[in-house]
Amino acid sequence: MTSAYDELCSRQTRLYRLNHLNAICDWDRAVNMPPGGNEARASATAEIAKILHEMLTEPTLDNLINRAQHEVLGSCQEANLREMKRLQRREKALPEHLISKKKVFSARCEYEWRNQRKANDLNGFMQNFKGVVEVVREEADRLSQALSLSPYEALVDAFEPGLKEEDIDAIFTPIGEWLPGLIESVIQKQRNEPVIQPQGPFQLEAQKRLCEEIMSGLGFDFSRGRLDTSTHPFCGGVPEDVRLTTRFHVDDFLGSLFAAIHETGHGLYQQNLPARWLGQPIGQARSMAFHESQSLFFEMQLGAHPKFMEQLSRYLVRAFGDQEAFTPENLERLVTRVERSFIRVNADEVTYPAHILVRTRLERALFAKDIEPVDLPGAWDHELYGLLGLRCNGDHEKGLLQDIHWAAGHFGYFPSYTLGAMYAAQWFATIADLEKNLEDDISAGNFTPITEWLKCNIWDQGSRWTAEELVFRATGEPLNPNYFRRHLETRYLGQ
Repeated sequence: MTSAYDELCSRQTRLYRLNHLNAICDWDRAVNMPPGGNEARASATAEIAKILHEMLTEPTLDNLINRAQHEVLGSCQEANLREMKRLQRREKALPEHLISKKKVFSARCEYEWRNQRKANDLNGFMQNFKGVVEVVREEADRLSQALSLSPYEALVDAFEPGLKEEDIDAIFTPIGEWLPGLIESVIQKQRNEPVIQPQGPFQLEAQKRLCEEIMSGLGFDFSRGRLDTSTHPFCGGVPEDVRLTTRFHVDDFLGSLFAAIHETGHGLYQQNLPARWLGQPIGQARSMAFHESQSLFFEMQLGAHPKFMEQLSRYLVRAFGDQEAFTPENLERLVTRVERSFIRVNADEVTYPAHILVRTRLERALFAKDIEPVDLPGAWDHELYGLLGLRCNGDHEKGLLQDIHWAAGHFGYFPSYTLGAMYAAQWFATIADLEKNLEDDISAGNFTPITEWLKCNIWDQGSRWTAEELVFRATGEPLNPNYFRRHLETRYLGQ
């Protein structure tokens, strides 16, 4: 007789396979799909969402979970059951019609956002966006009641299980206090540090080859993944089939390259999740902050490291020919240049947290119902001016329309970026303490010590542990934001 736990695992494998199809549908919509296919694709993915919901909420599931809790299970099986229960509890809180409605509304809003952003069409965007906010507010309210969380915590919990608003305050409030001063100090310091700009054009085919070459050097397996082009860079798919995208501009190779390196961090995490738990909740990434810690580790901790510039210089000369801008010293100044700017995805490492603070504050206000969607442009300017001294003044492509997240209904995600930056700084500091020749290895392009540590301590652990347990096991202490502040002060001020 099949045990209840084994039956649950079999069902999770089916869910995993359907989620694989869903992920590829979303990737294709962003990369290949003709405009006329959007409504049909939205309906198709809503149908998959409906099937997934039915599978996670069918009445027999409660009985199986109750029986499994009384079976003799190992520690990994218990952790897997814990994650199954967490997923089911969230799903049961939401009616099927609401899930389908959100899928259709967000798919339409996200797809039309691509053109509305370019046209600075705030009114057109709002016609779809108000519906997305309405449906996500209902989702947040239902989850809030079921999970005994605030509405915003209930949304954040989908990406960061267990993270409370008081945790966000404890971590983010100090950043808002010290970050503006740090930004000003770095900008003042860099005014006397000249930078040579690379001279293009840089052919797009050469840029893509460069990205793929560096991705391979970092360990990305192209037999189980690929790189494509999309409006907004992203990573999707499953461990056996990872899809990365970047975007190219003929006069700027650094933007596409570092976006590709960022997404490679996500891709490496996906490709190296524990194969022994494939298809099970325990085999998935611990949280989106852990996912972002991998992308920011490779993009910022490693990719912008002074010793990585020696590697990058050789890559660039091969790709585009020799020029003065490609010296390691100049590349370091290029990739660490700090300036106040409007666009989050193009922001430097120092100002980036300010962009996250803006969005996190606005999300919290929106789901506390202190503001409405129509208030967002003005509130955006207010927050942006307070942190970076900038106002969009009606250029919404630089403001509310710049990100895909809200158009796609992904509220509660933004805190993961800065939490990920903090984790990444803590990972790198831990590795540097253990590997005394780390800088020489980076200079030589030997990333094995880094990837082996990440694989052992982060990638291969999946969701076996809670976030608090995982960071403590990996580094010997809880999440410590001081590593991130120290990293910024050391790299940018030499302190």
